[in-house]
Amino acid sequence: MTLLKRRIPTLLSDFFDEPFSTSVADWFGDRLWISRQPRVNIDEKNEQFDIEVAAPGMKKEDFHITCDNGLLTIKAEREEKKEEKQRNYTRREYNYNSFCRSFTLPENVKSEEVSAKYDNGILRVTVPKKVKGEAKAKKEIPVS
Repeated sequence: MTLLKRRIPTLLSDFFDEPFSTSVADWFGDRLWISRQPRVNIDEKNEQFDIEVAAPGMKKEDFHITCDNGLLTIKAEREEKKEEKQRNYTRREYNYNSFCRSFTLPENVKSEEVSAKYDNGILRVTVPKKVKGEAKAKKEIPVS
């Protein structure tokens, strides 16, 4: 009779068997969702920066975007409550989602002309560039 050794992978054995040069982000990969921050794409063009934030399930009223002293801050907060009453039971569901992302803007942007639009789960923020030397001002950005 032959004795076969089987390797049953576990979370701890996978962790300790990995080489030390592997980063934590590489090791966790698809196993854990560490951050609840939305994905962001930033595209620099000659005349502006285009920032796209993936935020499905939100409404434009949920966003609060400010630009102050070279810092663009995008905050979103959504609270949802549902209650269903039947003859024999009451079911209540509560959901709360929020995030905050901040970006340091370069010196060559027109912070007073920043605009934002939310459509189909994507928040698009446009940050136009400016001629050097103009002062930066604080501005509340409406979402359309």
